[in-house]
Amino acid sequence: MTEMLAARLHIPTRELRMERVPVPEPGPGQVRVQVRAAGVCLSDVHLVDGTLSPLWLSGDSVTLGHEVAGVVDALGPGVDGWSVGQRVLLQAGEVNLRGTVLTRGVDYDGGYAEYALASATTVVPIPDGLPFEQACIIPDAVSTPWAAVTATGATRPGEAVAVWGVGGLGAHAVQLLRLVGAAPVIAIDPLEAARERAVALGADVALDPADPKLRDSVMDLTGGEGLGVAFDFAGVAPVREQALSLLGKGGRLVVVGLANKPLTIPNDLGFAYFGQSLHGHYGSQPEHVQQLVTLAGRGRLDLSGSVSDVLPLADAPAAIERLARKEGNPIRLILRP
Repeated sequence: MTEMLAARLHIPTRELRMERVPVPEPGPGQVRVQVRAAGVCLSDVHLVDGTLSPLWLSGDSVTLGHEVAGVVDALGPGVDGWSVGQRVLLQAGEVNLRGTVLTRGVDYDGGYAEYALASATTVVPIPDGLPFEQACIIPDAVSTPWAAVTATGATRPGEAVAVWGVGGLGAHAVQLLRLVGAAPVIAIDPLEAARERAVALGADVALDPADPKLRDSVMDLTGGEGLGVAFDFAGVAPVREQALSLLGKGGRLVVVGLANKPLTIPNDLGFAYFGQSLHGHYGSQPEHVQQLVTLAGRGRLDLSGSVSDVLPLADAPAAIERLARKEGNPIRLILRP
């Protein structure tokens, strides 16, 4: 039996081990992909540290990795429309026959491996000019903020916006908000390096949330009207109250970062009078990934700066540790089998 290298997380002990496992065979309706690049996400860190747990995993171990790109290697029975060698990325999850949303690398084996299986319906072709290292991060790292910006937040051209937390998701949100014509785009982060990165990615200004003049600055930047949309990518409870206090008439707060804490509206009078709203956001839909592949493939979206480092698959545990420590303030670390 042919074997491959894979990063397996053992849920009872939260131990991530590099193991030799059988190369999987595609079943009916499945495609086997030879992995060329896999993104390391903060969700992977939380799976290892125990903050997150799989809800639908069969068994007690799983191959991590929900951001995956590679080439088609084999087709299962009944699969048409794909050819061996075709360049593809994989959606970050799928919906099973019961309507349950399953996440790749969480509820079933993902892409921290030499090969990965995927339902043919979750495979997306990518153009030759889009590098695997950039393509793999489109599902989640880019598609989650894209869906938050365009769908949940319904951001309009010329609308004043702010992004709290300019990490792996927030950094892309800055780029995407500029792409859809939001103005001004304000980045808010306590780390100076993150603020500098935000400006380099297109933010009009980057502010420190601890600055006592933050409110005055935002009001000056928005002509006294406040924010049309505020995005919480930080997942820190105090961010929500700060963001709500800066919303203007009809302003929306979109919560993407998860704090697992109570969410409080400090002033319901102003919230109601100005017609403000609060929206939760999670993940993206398949069409958002396809939209981003088109934008990146046609040169409208440059993701080259998102690849902070490329590491061999064997270094997956070290990559998780680097991201947990925020070593080098990365946007995305990439594993290459």
